[in-house]
Amino acid sequence: MSVFVTQEDLSAFEARFMADRANRVAMDAVVNNGVLKSAKNAEAFRTTTHQFSVSIKQGEITNQKQSGRCWMFAALNCLRFQVMQKLNLETFELSQCYTLFYDKLEKANYFLESILETLEEPADSRLIAHLLMAPLNDGGQWDMLCSIVDKYGLVPKSAMPETVSSSATREMTSCMTEKLREFACVLRRMHTEGKTEAQLREAKAAMMETVYDMLCTCLGVPPKTFDLEVRDKDNQFIRETGLTPKTFYEKYIGIDLNQYVSLINAPTEDKPYYRSYTVKFLGNVKEGRPVRYVNLPVEELKAAAIAQLKDGEPVWFGCDVGKSSERELGLMDLNLYHTDALFNTTFGMNKAERLTYGQSLMTHAMVFQGVNLDENGKPNRWRVENSWGKEPGKDGYYVMTDDWFSEYTYQIVVNRKYLSEEILKAYESDPIELEPWDPMGSLA
Repeated sequence: MSVFVTQEDLSAFEARFMADRANRVAMDAVVNNGVLKSAKNAEAFRTTTHQFSVSIKQGEITNQKQSGRCWMFAALNCLRFQVMQKLNLETFELSQCYTLFYDKLEKANYFLESILETLEEPADSRLIAHLLMAPLNDGGQWDMLCSIVDKYGLVPKSAMPETVSSSATREMTSCMTEKLREFACVLRRMHTEGKTEAQLREAKAAMMETVYDMLCTCLGVPPKTFDLEVRDKDNQFIRETGLTPKTFYEKYIGIDLNQYVSLINAPTEDKPYYRSYTVKFLGNVKEGRPVRYVNLPVEELKAAAIAQLKDGEPVWFGCDVGKSSERELGLMDLNLYHTDALFNTTFGMNKAERLTYGQSLMTHAMVFQGVNLDENGKPNRWRVENSWGKEPGKDGYYVMTDDWFSEYTYQIVVNRKYLSEEILKAYESDPIELEPWDPMGSLA
């Protein structure tokens, strides 16, 4: 074929396409029904069931609604499990609005500090463009949630309920993003004009006051103290008054988050296994724990997750939820869609190539609440608690095949007691710094 697409090329393409009966059938199906409905594999729904040999009983399904707080919901769904166990509750929910407030506040501060650290960068540099792209993204990672909890504690949902803006964050985030970009412009202009560091810091303080005011307007003022009032499974009423967010966490959750380690599976050439990694300019609480993880073969992630589930504790994980998944029935299965047969082609990139060429990255966080082990003790499917309400899947739960885990799960978080000395040593070594736009710096 020449450099250009010619009329002769088009005529040959059309003649070849229309001569194949399968092409004509596929065209009619897709034109009338769309790609995925036409490619759906009915057999996949018959062979994957919602039954698991290891399964944890959890509270009612949560709903992040029109917000990008999946990472936050997933983490709080893991932590609420402790409250339910200690108080003998059927269900319980922690306030996602409370953590949202402080995440947005701290991200604004982190962004402004990043702007102050990069004042000498040209405005059109890749780094500045990256910082300005989404300074107040709803998304996050496990370590970022830990930083919020360490600094601010947690409260029950009753102490700071959802608002319109927390359940649908687009309008709030849009206004605040515009303001932060304006603040970046002001700080960089002040630097160009020769203003001192003290003057820049004074300006930043006023900017943070504006950010705080905007958050209070949208989400309310976070509580400093509150009363806990619940009724347990035995119909006993429990009341404790005057709790603070930190005392509530210490008494009713009590997990040392420093004992939990992020494991990733990124099989790309630039990230050797059994090494620790972090990402430049990625975080929320400036003085909080940095984002850090150790890269491992995917079978190590599975083994650690199974060990924690067997001990009765859920597992936070991040994945690319939009790939080969079906929302209504709650299924994540590599054989879910026969798009290769539909288009008479193959989709041949492996996991490493999909990461390298922008075809996949972590987009969503959920919780493993169970796993099915076959007669040889090997996993073949995983029970997934989502945060999209009760309608998708089976009462809000999904099934993930083990093959899907291998291809599209990128991160899990487990207690360090389930990890070998080799893995812990690798995790605690000085991390390799990844560029801000590295795919492993994506926010769930």
